[in-house]
Amino acid sequence: MIRLPDENGVLRLHEPRAEPAGPVLLPPSGAPPASRTVFAAAHVVADPLADPASRSPALDWDATLAFRRHLWSHGLCVAEAMDTAQRGAGLDWTAAAELTVRSAAEARAVGGRVACGAGTDQLPDGEADLSAVRRAYEEQLEVVEKTGAQAVVMASRALAATARGPEDYLDVYGELLRQAAEPVILHWLGPMFDPALEGYWGSAELDAATGTFLRIIEERPTKVDGVKVSLLDARREAELRRRLPEGVRCYTGDDFNYPELIAGDGEFHSDALLGVFDPLAPLAAEAVRLLDAGDRDGFEAVLAPTVPLARHLFEAPTRFYKTGVVLLAWLAGHQDHFVMVGGMQSARSLPHLARAYELADGLGLFPDPGLAETRMRRLLDLHGVAR
Repeated sequence: MIRLPDENGVLRLHEPRAEPAGPVLLPPSGAPPASRTVFAAAHVVADPLADPASRSPALDWDATLAFRRHLWSHGLCVAEAMDTAQRGAGLDWTAAAELTVRSAAEARAVGGRVACGAGTDQLPDGEADLSAVRRAYEEQLEVVEKTGAQAVVMASRALAATARGPEDYLDVYGELLRQAAEPVILHWLGPMFDPALEGYWGSAELDAATGTFLRIIEERPTKVDGVKVSLLDARREAELRRRLPEGVRCYTGDDFNYPELIAGDGEFHSDALLGVFDPLAPLAAEAVRLLDAGDRDGFEAVLAPTVPLARHLFEAPTRFYKTGVVLLAWLAGHQDHFVMVGGMQSARSLPHLARAYELADGLGLFPDPGLAETRMRRLLDLHGVAR
């Protein structure tokens, strides 16, 4: 038994599982799911010995790339250098560019699929001019395309601060799509993930913003593989995917409602590009393979129980979800420490982390439950929690 603190400072008893869940025990198949395209947005592993005051964050490259091989081994695609990798929250463009190059090379070596974020975060915070925003996007898009990876055109804080209305978004994105060598994924990240993106697409009114977003896609549909929507609004996503041009995918980024959106309504469904699939990889892969076989009940039986953990990890302030993701990677044995770029391991409270451990253990997510318990006890000891 282990004593875990709640938000009121009360200790409760939890009995850890003795064995992991079946999909966690099974050898990874390596084959990608057939009925859905599934990306896991991957976290990065910081170098715990690096000086946090250094100009660019230092990563543990061996552990970072090993985790990507773990995701590919389950047949998942990897979404690289995005929000889950602390893009804009500690990971700067210099490190993100190196991450893109290294991950793309690793993907080629193992036959995995990778899509990498292209944004404007080499610009200083605050308002720029539109030509500078466009050039920043172009620089990053060129880096991604040279690696052979698919590009994810990320939402831009600089564009949000600079644009005066929808026409500015139409101009910038239209030019980027014109230049793109291959179809890209457009990313709509809501302000719950990044408050600086409030009013993206030129309006804080979501119906108007959706209209501008669709117009960008409709003007160059052959240059858009899909859209990644992270608004935590299942109804709006379902409506949006019905309005997409034929052949343009909707990749759900809804870490609250992903089972129903991936399963679909019988006519339309979402593919997936999810940060929560970083810790859920074995269960996510198993669930979608059941869907491949036409077993929707089996899909829901595997994936629906994961939603309480996802909702906990992504609770407000949602942008700090990365802390829980990295905690679970450490507890699962994918890395040797619980240290994050920029000290972000401190962004969530101990009771929040304890509940994340409890929910993940209940799902059987840890390949070695004993190791997870030992490491959780170590974290509790560090915080002075009595055994």
